[in-house]
Amino acid sequence: MKKQGQKSKVTAAKPMKTVGRLLGYFRYNKAMLLGGILLVAFSSLAQVGANGMLSPLIDSIATHRDWNAFLRSLVVMVGLIVLLVVGQYFGSRMLAQLAQKTVYIIRSEMIEKVLSLPVSYFDNHTHGETMSSFTNDVDMLNQALEHSVGQILISIVTFAGTISMMILLSPLLTGVVVLSLGGMMLIMQFIARMSGKYFRRRQQMTAQLNGYVEEMISAQKVIKVFNYEERAKNSFDEQAEELRRISTRASTFGVMAMPVMGNLSFVMYSLVAMSGAFLAMGGVITIGNIAAFLQYTRVISRPIVQVSNLLNLLFAAIAGAERIFHILDMEPEEMDAGDVQLEKNGEGRRDLCWRVPQKDGTIKNVSVQGDIRFTEVDFGYTKDKLVLQDISLYAKPGQKIAFVGSTGAGKTTITNLINRFYEIEDGQITVDGIDIQRIKKRDLRSIMSVVLQDVRLFQGTIAENIRYGRLDATDEEVVHAAKSANAHHFISKMEQGYETVLDADGSGLSQGERQLISIARAAIADPIILIMDEATSSVDTRTEQLIEKGMDRLMEGRTTFVIAHRLSTIRRSNAILVLEQGRIVERGDHDDLMAMKGRYYDLNVGTAELD
Repeated sequence: MKKQGQKSKVTAAKPMKTVGRLLGYFRYNKAMLLGGILLVAFSSLAQVGANGMLSPLIDSIATHRDWNAFLRSLVVMVGLIVLLVVGQYFGSRMLAQLAQKTVYIIRSEMIEKVLSLPVSYFDNHTHGETMSSFTNDVDMLNQALEHSVGQILISIVTFAGTISMMILLSPLLTGVVVLSLGGMMLIMQFIARMSGKYFRRRQQMTAQLNGYVEEMISAQKVIKVFNYEERAKNSFDEQAEELRRISTRASTFGVMAMPVMGNLSFVMYSLVAMSGAFLAMGGVITIGNIAAFLQYTRVISRPIVQVSNLLNLLFAAIAGAERIFHILDMEPEEMDAGDVQLEKNGEGRRDLCWRVPQKDGTIKNVSVQGDIRFTEVDFGYTKDKLVLQDISLYAKPGQKIAFVGSTGAGKTTITNLINRFYEIEDGQITVDGIDIQRIKKRDLRSIMSVVLQDVRLFQGTIAENIRYGRLDATDEEVVHAAKSANAHHFISKMEQGYETVLDADGSGLSQGERQLISIARAAIADPIILIMDEATSSVDTRTEQLIEKGMDRLMEGRTTFVIAHRLSTIRRSNAILVLEQGRIVERGDHDDLMAMKGRYYDLNVGTAELD
């Protein structure tokens, strides 16, 4: 099982800054935003006007006994209610579309950013943690934008319009309302601060738990072999219990807002009713004014109650947005940094050259041969601990170089440095005499292919999986690549042949068949440099021989680096490098190393084993 790795650290950030950045995405749909705001504002003002018609409606009967005035007021009120319904429907619809388009843009930015991140990011973050941001965090954000944007706009316009009308009706009663609202806002601020803290922690714990579940599911065979079920369940229970505890606190403060605000609004209503009654008895205001003011009192508290009811969703969304922006703010891998690039120098796929700028301003074309050289290279995943020390080696075009050593000796790390998954601390690596730090990463990797022990196949046809190595490959080239990899025989026996649709990761195939497809995928890319990392370590001897035949064809004419635990697969290498603790301790071909009777000799005769 892979280690969980370093967790992403989302600071207890500034929620208003997060909200402001989130609202900034609305600039991509200004027309829809403006239309939605205008319609929602129009409907909210219509609601304020409809409530205001209560005063003349009641006074026309209770005070003046004027039925004509009553009917006119009634017609105006009905008209405003119709406008309210129409404006709110179309405005809410436009804002819902705006929310969906905003989430679409954020999702697109996230996948673009994740695909641009360096390998080191995925070393330090579990797949489940990253997936949690794409699913749980984005879903929370989607719900909040869809349900709360329109409601918040309605609340703001309604609040502003209602306060204005209240001042016109009775400044004195408005003072009572403002004092009551001040107390409500102080309580709301406390609830918001506590709720926000726990919702942020809940999102982090959810991501951590998702990462753990993804790890456990992908490692089921290991768990069952070592009877790890009980410990895995206990570990899950501990994390789930922590998530339950944090979620309970978050939800408690979130749910608390609605009843607290609702009850306080009733207290405010009672205060206004009593104060209004005294003013009416003194002849300061009319009964119609009181009725309209009380209606406004209900209206002005409603936005606060409704927004408080959305607190759970809002704080979960803000916490999710912080995690999303954490990913979006990660530094991408610089793929186009460097002044040396690849260029076609003929009609063939391998007629390539490096365009190397010279100090005098001219361009020198260097033929791509696949000559790799390490000169006194040091490297560490962290600056305080070197994994490779003083590594010097060369691979001439067409040579096969093999690495042997214990687990953790640095074999795979060397190959990761060739394609610049990581940058070296000291020394130099050159390709065809050019420092690879001068070559654009995209061009450098385009001349390489990698065949790994852990084969990754994608959902789709076998032909599509092979064509993944070169998307413009023809059907004939796909078949030719499969034949060169020794994969054509078993593919042609399948009912749909190359059009057979594979499940995710090719679960319907054997390990050997999946590996042969992987080799075919590397073959169709026609690389100059080939890296074979433990490509046959997890298959039986017969399948290994089949794979080796495919590998031998693939390696012809290519500079090849081979990592293998099975020493039988590397005997025909031009050079074998034995690594221990990040250093090269022996080098030579098979015969030379056997004659030395050192570490490699001990491994071959069985007096020593690889760790």
